[in-house]
Amino acid sequence: MVAIAPTHTEIIVIGSGIGGLTCAAMLARYGFEVVVCESHSIAGGAAHGFERDGFRFDSGPSLYSGLSYSPSANPLRQVLDAIGEKLPCITYDTWGCCLPEGDFDTSVGASQFGEVLAQLRGAAAVAEWRQLQRIMEPYAKAATALPSLALRFDLGAVFTLGQFAPAFLQNAGDAIALAGPFSKIMDKNVKDPFVRNWLNLLCFLLSGLPADGTIAAEVAFMFADWYRPNAVLDYPSGGSAALVNALVRGLERHGGQLLLNSHVAEVLVENNRAAGVRLRSGKIIRSHKAVVSNASVWDTLKLLPETSVPQRFRQQRQATPECDSFMHLHLGIDAAGVRSDLACHYIFVKDWEMGVSAPQNVVLVSIPSLLDPDLAPPGKHVIHAYTPGNEPYDLWQKLNRTSEEYKLQKQARAEVMWEALERIIPDIRSRAEVTLVGTPLTHERFLRRHRGSYGPGIRAGSGLFPGPKTPLAGLFCCGDSTFPGIGVPAVAASGAIAANTIAPLYKHLQLIGEVIS
Repeated sequence: MVAIAPTHTEIIVIGSGIGGLTCAAMLARYGFEVVVCESHSIAGGAAHGFERDGFRFDSGPSLYSGLSYSPSANPLRQVLDAIGEKLPCITYDTWGCCLPEGDFDTSVGASQFGEVLAQLRGAAAVAEWRQLQRIMEPYAKAATALPSLALRFDLGAVFTLGQFAPAFLQNAGDAIALAGPFSKIMDKNVKDPFVRNWLNLLCFLLSGLPADGTIAAEVAFMFADWYRPNAVLDYPSGGSAALVNALVRGLERHGGQLLLNSHVAEVLVENNRAAGVRLRSGKIIRSHKAVVSNASVWDTLKLLPETSVPQRFRQQRQATPECDSFMHLHLGIDAAGVRSDLACHYIFVKDWEMGVSAPQNVVLVSIPSLLDPDLAPPGKHVIHAYTPGNEPYDLWQKLNRTSEEYKLQKQARAEVMWEALERIIPDIRSRAEVTLVGTPLTHERFLRRHRGSYGPGIRAGSGLFPGPKTPLAGLFCCGDSTFPGIGVPAVAASGAIAANTIAPLYKHLQLIGEVIS
């Protein structure tokens, strides 16, 4: 049934990415009337799923952890618990690496990576890694001491975080270092070149920046989640679309509404306050309480009337540095006779000397039908290969998507992903039955992302993420432009924090008592 847009509501959320959906579902859980306006015909933003010829693809994120158990430090798991939604997951612990040093498998957990290091680098590297694990323990405790579900962006945080303060204060000295770049910890404790390259790679995957630009708290959170005893990785049964569907169910079960094909053209401002939105169709929806934008920082500014916010604020936000974009390769392949020891995920690095953020140097590969066969027809596999935030938009911005030049460039720039896949499945090209190539222009067009960007590239120590508040009364923001980290946990945290900040303090405290305490 097609949802009918109301003329009035309490809160409007612009965009149904993970940040927008977590915010909206939490607001509905708090008892607000919430309407989510989504530009496209399906929800999920970068995390949506889609189908071609019986193959069910993930559009974006594919590597998850902390979702299959509760209590969990993962903000998304905390939100799902708060809204009462289940998310069945398939667990595994091993992923593959195709690196300059060779091809090997590694596992999450406390010990297996040490075994990899012993073979690649010897006892000294293992000792250095073990020492780093010990050093990271208090940082990890500090990073996970304050549940994201208890965070809010006003003085009420004194009360919502109070019960968690003792655990945090035990590591308060370490917490100070968490606000700086991880490179300060790494440079002091890690000398082995491979271990340094590995850590830079993990930082890049977390934030779109190497260790000298990644806030240490993100890495500490990762150590707490990945390098602990009995750690596992998770894959939602049904793919990323199942994750999105769980959030939508939670939103609607608590009385919220999702409007698809509802492109927001402008935020209405009346009496110096965000008062609603005007859709591209001309439809106006008024909000009595707030408007929350899950669009990027740059795209949010485009929705605001010129004089609605101070010029200095506009200039500062517009100048937010951006990460590069993506190349995507979605394949549906014939899996007959394919090797039996495939891993679900692989990381490919062409040359460490180029740097992990260099264009065409790092490729991620996901084969989720190994875990969930329902994602592909019998005897087939779905594959998603992508260059994670290292594809320059400038190479594409002047191209016409219907031109031969664009077609040829797509073919040329996709070659590194084929190269990575051939390290895993040598005859991959002859197996492909469905081939879809996405570019920064694809990202820009379908995700409404400024320059197709992965998100803000705010370097640790050089600037702070602004949080959910803005100078315009009634306007809040969530998503990757408001909270450190570009992946799913970070944007889920951003949505929860925005919702908590809008909610009355007593309701927030009640929720904490019901879900966390």
